[in-house]
Amino acid sequence: MKSTPSLGHAADPPAPGTARLGRVWGIPIRLHPSWFLVFGLVTWSLAGGYFPIEYPGWAIPTYWVVGAATALLFFVSIVLHELGHSWVALRSGIPIRSITLFVFGGIARIAREPSTSAVELKIALAGPLTSLALATAFGGVGVLASGSVVLTAMATWLARINLTVALFNLLPGFPLDGGRMLRAVIWRWTGSFHRATRTASYTGELLAFGLVALGALTALRGNVLGGIWMALIGWFLQNAAAATAAQSTFRELLRGVTVEQAMTRECLRVTPNLTLDRLVEQEVIGRGRHCFVVAEDSRLQGLLTLQDVKAVPREEWARRTVAEVMTPAPRLLTVTPREDLLVALEKMDDASVGQMPVLSNGDLVGMIGREQVLHYVRVRVELGTV
Repeated sequence: MKSTPSLGHAADPPAPGTARLGRVWGIPIRLHPSWFLVFGLVTWSLAGGYFPIEYPGWAIPTYWVVGAATALLFFVSIVLHELGHSWVALRSGIPIRSITLFVFGGIARIAREPSTSAVELKIALAGPLTSLALATAFGGVGVLASGSVVLTAMATWLARINLTVALFNLLPGFPLDGGRMLRAVIWRWTGSFHRATRTASYTGELLAFGLVALGALTALRGNVLGGIWMALIGWFLQNAAAATAAQSTFRELLRGVTVEQAMTRECLRVTPNLTLDRLVEQEVIGRGRHCFVVAEDSRLQGLLTLQDVKAVPREEWARRTVAEVMTPAPRLLTVTPREDLLVALEKMDDASVGQMPVLSNGDLVGMIGREQVLHYVRVRVELGTV
């Protein structure tokens, strides 16, 4: 699994340009446009290099058809690798937001970090074990299909590449699976998730710089394409490791902080009978506001966002009221002032919302959202209390 949850963003919005292929266990499987680049490169390398060398004498169209089919099965294997992680995560009560195929392979986005080092270790091991199982299965197909040269060729390459994927992912650097295993071991040893994450991330950055250097050396020795590809993988891993380290610091900064410490009490409240055209004229255009608490006598009635307003045709704004368009209070996700801020952020991520009303004994006392959290962190940084 090559991803950790991001507490600074909305809950896994689809990346621009991605296409949804379907769902497995409720998990959206997406395809990033960059996937077509690597699919073409893998097909070209198989049809133009590997198969003609290993299996001479085929017709040229055969090489390209077999190459494309093998490349497609390779990416099916990548999805299965990520599904291996996802299956264990789901059984451990951790939601999976999506699996996306892109230029560097596959990425599964999890909703939150594992609660224990044992769960982390199981999730991390699931991917390489899945790839090893696939390598064994394809190897068996290669032996059983010895009467068909084409099937043997495809199965043999797929067995080798799945073995390579398993071994590469076992390297002890975050965000690779081996890095997650290293984090689980350090977490178990030290009892500190933050320290374990930092160590595994730094190890991942060192590994990434090593791949970049090795890629440069490979390119200088004549294998330019292979060297560039290796350096790009190193660059991607370095960015992912650095982002994970920064995210861990962010989480550690919020540990022990309550919603009350970060929420805003200055909530703009509007009445349910206000028409949308007056709301837009007075508050959206006039003051630049984009979210409104609907309340009467401190009792929460609902929540209205700019997206809710935009969903109503412009010609209906004069006769539609806030009460007709808002999300009613019973359907809202809420928190209390004493709840842990990290827990509140996870609730927002799970529900794909950017903010939540804060209620105390049924009365509205404030709002909490990512904007307030980032403001809280910024103030602490400026005051030097971190």
